[in-house]
Amino acid sequence: MGKNTKKECIAMLLAGGQGTRLGVLTSNVAKPAVPFGAKYRIIDFPLSNSINSGIDTIGVLTQYRPFELHQYIGNGQPWDLDRLSGGIYVLPPYMGAKSGEWYKGTANAIYQNIDFIDNYDPDYVVILSGDHIYKMDYSDMLAEHKKNNADCTIAVRDVPIEEASRFGILNLKKGTKQIEEFEEKPKNPRSNKASMGIYIFTWAKLRQYLVDDEADKNSENDFGKNIIPKMLADNQRLFAYQFDGYWKDVGTISSLWEANMDILYGSELNLDDDKWKIYARNNAEPPQFITPTGKVSNCFISEGTVIKGTVRDSIVSHSVTIGEGAYVEASIIMPGAVIEDGADVRYSIVGWDAVVGKNAVVGETLEKCRPGEWKISVIGPGYQLPEGAIVGANEMLG
Repeated sequence: MGKNTKKECIAMLLAGGQGTRLGVLTSNVAKPAVPFGAKYRIIDFPLSNSINSGIDTIGVLTQYRPFELHQYIGNGQPWDLDRLSGGIYVLPPYMGAKSGEWYKGTANAIYQNIDFIDNYDPDYVVILSGDHIYKMDYSDMLAEHKKNNADCTIAVRDVPIEEASRFGILNLKKGTKQIEEFEEKPKNPRSNKASMGIYIFTWAKLRQYLVDDEADKNSENDFGKNIIPKMLADNQRLFAYQFDGYWKDVGTISSLWEANMDILYGSELNLDDDKWKIYARNNAEPPQFITPTGKVSNCFISEGTVIKGTVRDSIVSHSVTIGEGAYVEASIIMPGAVIEDGADVRYSIVGWDAVVGKNAVVGETLEKCRPGEWKISVIGPGYQLPEGAIVGANEMLG
């Protein structure tokens, strides 16, 4: 097979995550396919960032429960990625002539796709995660990577020093952006520069490290644990790229709920931005309908939804029905869910196609909590909660 058109930079999007901390929401789908913000999926954010940044060739590495994600991505048309040269490619693990195996770690996932990358002969490769909500121009990061003549550039953001031990922390040479040390979740962090798990590598350099890492039988085949520390030990040129915009890892129920609520207050995460659109695959549904008994305040409500009850401070996806006398507050109602007459849903996530029975009570009004500690109730996808049932704060059914 002949080589494809050379690309200066391509993206590799790690989307195989099981997302166990999201519990019943990811029992049948990969985390990047989870609905977000009334009309999106989590994966829409890195895909839209890539095309908005001028990167038109993306490999999406899938593994866990990939069917829904594959179906959603399709030919990439919603993101303008249905192209003759480049475009989007779904890359699950596969059997080779001699052997085949699951992706063992982040670095091994890229290693298994060296042939795909070589096909485009890129100068640079951006490594992205499929489970973060943010808007970011990777071309700015690439420009800095080139200016620094870097082998690797890592996007960083400042975190409160008391939270720093939860992250991979980068220590910089005094007065510069050059990285001299990377510590994975240090007990006593010396800086508050946290890695966002977004990397740009010079491909020729990364390629050699991936080959060497694969040959090392003791390696965990991971960027944070193996590749980056090895590059630092070899005195390669690693730099930090400071990112100060909105960014959230939505790996827990509390953080997923918080990120959805952040849209309602639009200050940091503004989705109504013509300069940086977030694209998504949308169903052709009729307009939303709010009946004479329906009352809505401060909500995002998608198409095909019928509201007969009261909804406040909530994110309501497409094809949802909210019955008469029902009350929904500070909740995320995912596609196709039904909240029956008289049901009361507060500070909760109701999964797609779930049914909350008549007069059932889910969750409770919560006082302000620290980030990551909201006690959100969850009704799993497709779950049928019986009439009159009571689900307490922080409970999960499904």
